[in-house]
Amino acid sequence: MVKLTGLKKIKTAVFISGSGSNLKNLIKFSKTKSSPISINLIFSNTSKAKGLRFSNQFNIQKYISSFIDYKIAEAKILNLLKKKNIEFICLAGFMKILSKNFVNKFSGKIVNIHPSLLPKYKGLDTHIKAIQNKDKVAGCTVHFVTAKLDSGKIIQQKEVKISKKDTPTSLAKKVLRQEHKLYPVAIKKIFN
Repeated sequence: MVKLTGLKKIKTAVFISGSGSNLKNLIKFSKTKSSPISINLIFSNTSKAKGLRFSNQFNIQKYISSFIDYKIAEAKILNLLKKKNIEFICLAGFMKILSKNFVNKFSGKIVNIHPSLLPKYKGLDTHIKAIQNKDKVAGCTVHFVTAKLDSGKIIQQKEVKISKKDTPTSLAKKVLRQEHKLYPVAIKKIFN
């Protein structure tokens, strides 16, 4: 658990692989007075991640490293995080699984947002699974990251009703809207 010291905001890195809508939302949140974090680094495992454009837009350093060689990639990232004094990591649609070694070095200081009500539907295709199983509700979860996929302690969850008309795409959009609300609330909860 990271504790907020005085008025200093916690230096944070956001890890992405895709469009970066949660990243953009976290950047906006980080600029508010009530936010305990400042976003100092955007990391992606792919140069194709659309979310990298927010690096220029908000003047935040970005770093890209493919995970062809996990050990080398993670060593470089850990080195950069240390150099930038990063104390906290938010995973936001990051599609790589971090090694046990990496997670242990940031134990209790990495959080993830996942598009299901964990422990239900860990991993991918959460909306397809929810609809196939005729679930009444789906949702999203912010949780601490451990070496075990989507298994860390739950910080906060938000339910989303599934309508009969919902498709995996429409459900994904509904859940994403709630993710944008939930992530800042969960981060505040961690540091209060």
